[in-house]
Amino acid sequence: MKKNKKPELLCPASSLEVLKCAVRYGADAVYIGGEAFGLRAKAKNFSKEEMAEGIEFAHGHGVRVHVTANILAHNYDLEGAREYFEELKKLGPDALIVADPGMYSICREVWPEAEIHISTQANNTNYETYIFWYRQGAKRVVSARELSLREIKEIRQNIPEDMEIESFVHGAMCISYSGRCLLSNYFTGRDANHGACTHPCRWKYTVLERGAAGEKAAEDEYGEDEFEGENGELRYAVEEESRPGEYLPVYENERGTYIFNSRDLCMIEHIPELVDAGIDSWKIEGRMKTALYVATVARTYRRAIDDYFQSPDKYNENLNWYREQIAKCTYRKFSTGFFFGRPDEESQIYDNNTYSSDAIYLALVGKICEAVNLKGERCAFVGFEQKNKFSVGDTIEIMKPDGRDIEAEVLELYHVCDGGAFEKEVSERLSIDGEECMPVNSCPHAGERVWAVLSEVPEPGDILRITKLL
Repeated sequence: MKKNKKPELLCPASSLEVLKCAVRYGADAVYIGGEAFGLRAKAKNFSKEEMAEGIEFAHGHGVRVHVTANILAHNYDLEGAREYFEELKKLGPDALIVADPGMYSICREVWPEAEIHISTQANNTNYETYIFWYRQGAKRVVSARELSLREIKEIRQNIPEDMEIESFVHGAMCISYSGRCLLSNYFTGRDANHGACTHPCRWKYTVLERGAAGEKAAEDEYGEDEFEGENGELRYAVEEESRPGEYLPVYENERGTYIFNSRDLCMIEHIPELVDAGIDSWKIEGRMKTALYVATVARTYRRAIDDYFQSPDKYNENLNWYREQIAKCTYRKFSTGFFFGRPDEESQIYDNNTYSSDAIYLALVGKICEAVNLKGERCAFVGFEQKNKFSVGDTIEIMKPDGRDIEAEVLELYHVCDGGAFEKEVSERLSIDGEECMPVNSCPHAGERVWAVLSEVPEPGDILRITKLL
């Protein structure tokens, strides 16, 4: 078994803005999707031009870029695959993530020297699977999320030293095996295996049981034997909130239940165990998430990894900081997934499908510009597109890539005039960086372009947030 080395921290990026955030806040590599063949059709994804800019930016900071092409392809998908891989070859990402053997073959034909990683969608659960893909020329295999650390360590001991293991260590868990889910297709016709998942595992369901309200209707739907079950034992069914009268029988076997809302994975308290397992790349889930989420998770894991490799004692001393920071991104309660054995009933969330977060994302700082305010004072104006409401007088945090969080008071706010009806109510105007602006007391609308004067001046690329009072 090869000597354990510092792992790659691999972060998601839904857009060029988020990619740059991931790079600034500590990622060693990012994974992105193009406009086709990836499993996040609802993400913003990257045009060819954005992908080229993202790759150039990442490479300029010594960060790798992996591009997903991991749909489970149908015949009609194959027609454009060769052209797509030809385009990617010209753009020069560092690796491609593929699940489907047909897509793998086309990629090898078009781009023989490409570094190919095998997606978790391929259900990689044993070392013989790793060896199979190694013989096909794959550099890396992403482990199924259903593996324990003991199993991953055993894989490490039975595969070639130059073959890499990538594993998810943080983010949403799927209720189906390695993401191969048909619930979305069943309910809405939108195929999760083509990147269009509507996440029905997060919807609100009512549980019905024989002998309780809803029993007769469920029997009419399935028949008495179907609802009651074998040998007369109780059988349960669920009804989705927006589909009254449609009953789904619930079964559970040794692999678990496939209908409820799972907790998110978080391994920030188990860095030593991940290192011991020999995982080469630690993957963060979240190619649909905000810049705040990606920056928070990247910064926290970056520091935890660096602290541990500097000194295990230093890592242990900073555990509270990691816990506090990771709670400032959106999550659905945390668990350790399958890493320490099969999850039990505590790994599911039964009472809601909402996210928790100890912080509110306000903005990603775009520009800093010096100008004279309406009082005739020369100020540093901070320009950005606002994400959530905040007001003059609020105390916010400037989140720095190096781990510092600097408190700042919002002293002034200016709305960039865009022709809105409410602008007629305010006659005062100010020119900031060539833009006509008007003073406001608050920024209530997501997407509003704003200039702010803060008591502390951030830098472009910093994140502004409000930490909730607990």
